[in-house]
Amino acid sequence: MATKIKSVFFCQECGYESSKWMGQCPGCRQWNTFVEETVKPASKASKGAAAPSLSGEAGSPKTLSEIILNDEERYDTHIGELNRVLGGGLVKGSLILVGGDPGIGKSTILLQVAGNISGDKRDVLYISGEESLQQIKLRANRIGGFNEQLRFMCETNLSNIEETISRFKPQVVIIDSIQTMYNESVSSAPGSVSQVRESTSVLLRIAKSMNISIFIVGHVTKEGQVAGPRVLEHMVDTVLYFEGDRHASYRILRAVKNRFGSTNEIGVFEMQEKGLVEVTNPSEFMLDGRPEGASGSIVTCSVEGTRPILIEVQALVTRTNFGFPRRQANGTDYNRVNLLMAVLEKRIGLSMSDFDAYVNLAGGMKVAEPSLDLGICLALVSSFKNKPISDDVIAFGEVGLSGEVRSVSMGESRVSEAKKLGFKTCIVPKALESKLKKTFKDIEIIGASSVADAMKIL
Repeated sequence: MATKIKSVFFCQECGYESSKWMGQCPGCRQWNTFVEETVKPASKASKGAAAPSLSGEAGSPKTLSEIILNDEERYDTHIGELNRVLGGGLVKGSLILVGGDPGIGKSTILLQVAGNISGDKRDVLYISGEESLQQIKLRANRIGGFNEQLRFMCETNLSNIEETISRFKPQVVIIDSIQTMYNESVSSAPGSVSQVRESTSVLLRIAKSMNISIFIVGHVTKEGQVAGPRVLEHMVDTVLYFEGDRHASYRILRAVKNRFGSTNEIGVFEMQEKGLVEVTNPSEFMLDGRPEGASGSIVTCSVEGTRPILIEVQALVTRTNFGFPRRQANGTDYNRVNLLMAVLEKRIGLSMSDFDAYVNLAGGMKVAEPSLDLGICLALVSSFKNKPISDDVIAFGEVGLSGEVRSVSMGESRVSEAKKLGFKTCIVPKALESKLKKTFKDIEIIGASSVADAMKIL
């Protein structure tokens, strides 16, 4: 009897399944995200089959004392910035999703990782569904440094990939990309919600049952999210995103999910002719080309994980030509900028209601940390009064609705980074002043209890 093929509607955001099209998804509450796909029901034989164990072991549950850990549970990628983001290295048996805009360097860094790990006498399998072997070799010749431990394969059929992995048993596998892979048991086209979800499920089982570390590359949508259901991010162990303009030289690698490390760490890279090169001093890199004696500019300090990074905050305040003033923020929260401008108008008495305001974090950084509040306020005031701030001054602190400057964490690390790059004066929250003055003798520490105090200091 012929197998019936039916149509099912899937939400592209969360993977919610429905028998009919709906304007709003009941799962994630997003509008116009349902797409129609044809699915083939499972056969009777497959319905009764037991699913394989993820750990590759069947039996009774174990206590923590019965679980044995090996001494070496992580691989060194020999890329310090990537090791930092991963939490100390590549964990064995982990499934890692790498996302980013086209041309930003996803395939390049994974090819570098493959070459570095294979240099440690470990077998690595690089599977591409988008490039031919000749195209991969052209890129590999540009990067250089590969040996016979690294094997390449062009394949999109997941059954063939699973059979190859079972035969060669590599320690690390790279899949580029998940949207090109297809599972024969799913009737929809490659890249669809069903294919992406089922393909990732198969790779997850391979990673856990064979203790193989697997990287999968994921394309992103216009909004910057991984194309396909959000459930894909919940299935993997780690989600890494590349940020930055692909036309610029720098790249920022950020972990938005990590079961084996912190999600606050970032890695900074620079795209060069031979691939991505680590930027060991991001603060100096971000401040390169800073204008001298310009109003509306001040340096502040943000902490990403354990790393302090100095960032230039730029503000431009100009009288509006219309009745409704325009506000724009690049690199920071737009609503936060509106809030800080309301504080300046109410608590400081600056009439900014008929002025346009533009705030930008130079270098393309995206920061949501509240320690930038004081720097944003001072940059806005500097541009409003058209009075430049001294180039050797740095300021950081959280600003409350009453105009007070609140304390932030890791004050010593922030001042130490500023001292390293030659700054002479540091405006900090009043609560940190006495402690930082005892620690640092050759940099001027000035405490400010409010935004008004910081303005008087400057």
